[in-house]
Amino acid sequence: MTRPSRSGIRLLYALALACVLLLSACSGDDETSGTRLRVGVLEYGTVNWEMDVIQRRQLAAKHGIELEIVPLASENALAVALQGDRVDLIVSDWLWVAHQRTQNRDYQFVPYSLAVGAVMVNPGSGVQTLADLNGRKLGVAGGPVDKTWLLLQAYARKTANEDLAEAVEPTYAAPPMINRLLLDGELPAAINFWHYNARLSALGMKPLLTVKQMLAGLGVDTVPPLLGWVFSESWAADHRDALQGFFAASMEAKQVLVDSDEAWAPLRDKIKPESDAVFAAIRDGYRAGVLHHYGAAEIAAAGQLFDILAQQSGREVTGQADSLSPDVFWDGFRLP
Repeated sequence: MTRPSRSGIRLLYALALACVLLLSACSGDDETSGTRLRVGVLEYGTVNWEMDVIQRRQLAAKHGIELEIVPLASENALAVALQGDRVDLIVSDWLWVAHQRTQNRDYQFVPYSLAVGAVMVNPGSGVQTLADLNGRKLGVAGGPVDKTWLLLQAYARKTANEDLAEAVEPTYAAPPMINRLLLDGELPAAINFWHYNARLSALGMKPLLTVKQMLAGLGVDTVPPLLGWVFSESWAADHRDALQGFFAASMEAKQVLVDSDEAWAPLRDKIKPESDAVFAAIRDGYRAGVLHHYGAAEIAAAGQLFDILAQQSGREVTGQADSLSPDVFWDGFRLP
């Protein structure tokens, strides 16, 4: 699939931003002036890059809001902070939102990024196809219920009638350790998160299978966003204009990062790349994960992915939800 040019991306974002602002203008009284939103972020997470751009360029004030950035140490801490009303928004996935809604917690989701994992291989391993991994180790950064690992198992079952969990030896470890083992040749292949994969790519590792390819093999033609902003539905009803102002600022920050190499320079200390090549790979990986369309097709694809993950995990990752309800996705945000 051909990626749009930068001029095309600018046009897409201009149209999307206009849509968000129009929705905001039509949604009721002007309440965004000075409204403070408390945003929970992982202390060293990639969300900080966008928050940095918003703050440096005063995009929150431009869109009538104030941001209080609350750094937290883990994903569990993010969830606890949201549930305890210490923050208004966090980044999580719609699987967590769907599970929470079965517990009568009214959280909703707005997409943040398309960036997802992939299977990376060491070229020296001789692994060129999924079948070449039979009897060998496969590193997995996210643990036994990592979404990309579950998706890969479903893909292998459908396309090769193979139980991949039996065919390979899963090796679970933290993302930095997975990268080190792959680079040292102790693992022939590994599943890791996108920014770790970007580092691997710059250091000579190659993608064996992308999530997009896995989804296509499973009959899902549209890649749905998995990660997104999560917040209370009732809170959103009381702060609709402010929330749309936040998403307008977020989109504008993304456009800056897509459009300008110079905008990345202040982020270098946060990213801590090993080299200029790694820095460029992370920048390009971020840009590849920027969402350009979001609507009925993406929400339907998320429902298909939910069904695949539910079946593959024995509902371990989907909990008590029988399907992915459209109510998971907030109605105040769409991209044309």
